[in-house]
Amino acid sequence: MNVNSANNVNSARNILMAVLLAASACSAYAAAPVDKIQAMLARPPVLCGRFDQSKQLVGIKKPLLSNGRFCVVNGKGVLWRTLQPFPNTLRLKRDEIVQMQGDRVAMRMDAKQEPVVKMINGVLFSLLAGDLSQLETLFELDGSVTGNSWNVALKARQPALAKAIGTLVLTGGAYVKTVTINEASGDRTEISFSGLQSGSSAMTAEEGAALE
Repeated sequence: MNVNSANNVNSARNILMAVLLAASACSAYAAAPVDKIQAMLARPPVLCGRFDQSKQLVGIKKPLLSNGRFCVVNGKGVLWRTLQPFPNTLRLKRDEIVQMQGDRVAMRMDAKQEPVVKMINGVLFSLLAGDLSQLETLFELDGSVTGNSWNVALKARQPALAKAIGTLVLTGGAYVKTVTINEASGDRTEISFSGLQSGSSAMTAEEGAALE
């Protein structure tokens, strides 16, 4: 895999995290308590909110911090807008992933031409559709429910997917609250979500236009 492809996969992994964090329609994550988690998760057609991300790289003491805003629209796609430290926007639809820097397209990936991206897209949209059979094919799932909270770990079965996104640990209630990504390299990313809003009024006009 060349440098550009590696960067593309990293971007695809980030956009997958946007969907995992939103969990607007991922109705079944864990293997045993599927029914309980499904009953707890809200499934609005539109979900937007704030994310705060901390990425700890191997060999570097200080984590890399970023924050921004995301929107997940069932049937249309995902918008992941980093606001700090540098503005950057990722937009994912079923057939492509686009990275924007201001009004400039910095990267465009065609899912048909990037096998790993196609696989990640498949995972993402199976999450949006609540397709447990697809998730069980690609991941080993281990979850539990305690009171009004739940947690679940996802471990990729296929080496290519494991290399692309590592292992994931999610916690939440009605929505996903935190996502922890443990990469094969030893790097670790923690994402937390807040200020969640659902429904068409949750999106700005600009965000709605970006997903058309």
